[in-house]
Amino acid sequence: MTADTMVGAPPRGGQRLRLLLHSRTGMLGLVLVGFLLVLAIAQAFGLVGTDPLKQAASIRLQGPSAAHWFGTDQFGRDVFSRVAAGVANTTQIAAVAVGVAALVGTLLGVIAGFYLKGPDAIISGVTNVLFAFPPLLLALSLTSVMDRNWFTVAVAIAIVYIPIFIRVARGPVLSLRNIEYVRAAVSTGQSRMAITMRHVLPNITSIIIVQVSLSLSWAVLTEASLSFLGLGNPPPAPSLGSMIYEARTLVSVAPWTMVAPGIVIVLLVVGLNLLGDGLRDSFDPRKRGSS
Repeated sequence: MTADTMVGAPPRGGQRLRLLLHSRTGMLGLVLVGFLLVLAIAQAFGLVGTDPLKQAASIRLQGPSAAHWFGTDQFGRDVFSRVAAGVANTTQIAAVAVGVAALVGTLLGVIAGFYLKGPDAIISGVTNVLFAFPPLLLALSLTSVMDRNWFTVAVAIAIVYIPIFIRVARGPVLSLRNIEYVRAAVSTGQSRMAITMRHVLPNITSIIIVQVSLSLSWAVLTEASLSFLGLGNPPPAPSLGSMIYEARTLVSVAPWTMVAPGIVIVLLVVGLNLLGDGLRDSFDPRKRGSS
């Protein structure tokens, strides 16, 4: 018996793509996220907008216009350019944070689930301790003791989300240990590393991919929250959260300075969540025969 014969195996390659393309929520999420990322990339290469750090006192607090699509802020900086740059900075931090969390968390989850005994007790114990802290409070504590730059902020967020990936990986691995083809591999003397790479990881990849897409939206919110509280990516780098913080005193005279970054955060988070839902459906074993 092989992994391919496992009952309830998720759809593969082309099936997954077709299911995702036929998922309204998944496609809407993909369009939203793709549009915002293309906008951020275009701004970074100077194809749209202006320098997000450039100040011009003569045009401060101007409303949206053909020259400045989202208006200008109290320093005369183009809000559209700052929002686009903020999307790039926020997604960079979120992507690195979730990537590190997925890599470390999955590795520890596999070790805890497959090796059991000592490693499982230690890893599960540390995981439970980390779960005892509210995620934002833990991220605040970590960033407050680190030298702040975009990478240390990403590492702090990654530490918060590592326990989630440990739990997500550990559960399925515990079940896979008792599957016939895994037990057969053990009985034939294959090393645990070989069994892990050949039988365990391929069968939890779909779960990890879905968790990554969902965790990205949480990481975006966490980064925005940290920036709003002054513990995110330090100035002068534009950040969606810090833009909302700076605009709190201007909302009555220049509401666009708060509305623009706020709407973009909502669109980015909603897009990532919808994409995560679409990916979850495309990996659902129950969809295999209906594609």
